[in-house]
Amino acid sequence: MKMLVVLGEGGHTTELLNLVDLLGDRYEYHYIISDKDNLSAEQIKQAGPLHILPRPRGKDTAMLKAVYLTFLATIRSISILLNVRPDAILSTGPAIAVPVSFLGKLLGARVIFVETGSRICALSLTGRIMYRWADLFFVQWPQLADQLPKAVYAGRLI
Repeated sequence: MKMLVVLGEGGHTTELLNLVDLLGDRYEYHYIISDKDNLSAEQIKQAGPLHILPRPRGKDTAMLKAVYLTFLATIRSISILLNVRPDAILSTGPAIAVPVSFLGKLLGARVIFVETGSRICALSLTGRIMYRWADLFFVQWPQLADQLPKAVYAGRLI
């Protein structure tokens, strides 16, 4: 089974790679990181090919530029998805996960989203978007699970 893991920067990567380590070597892993991410690749323990996409949005990204970068990431993710043909896409919330997950779902992949542990009372922007179409949607705080009927609370990743 092929698992496409969409890594974010900082805490997103730590949480998701902890989960990947728990899942172990029963999957064929492929990883996506943003072109601005200089640290995530070094933290990967479960081997797998690394794919790089433009980061759609940052804290200081102007709206027009964010739209352009999201479009660019979407176009580039098509070739990755067609080459990898993942059975599942796993992410914890970077903006880059949205176009990858949406297109992956159209191509038949299951989408598994884990809201970052820093979100205690409300979902992140990516979480609000992904909640609508993720096949499995995990939260790391029980109070979020109480608010969201589709969410699953299964504990913390860090």
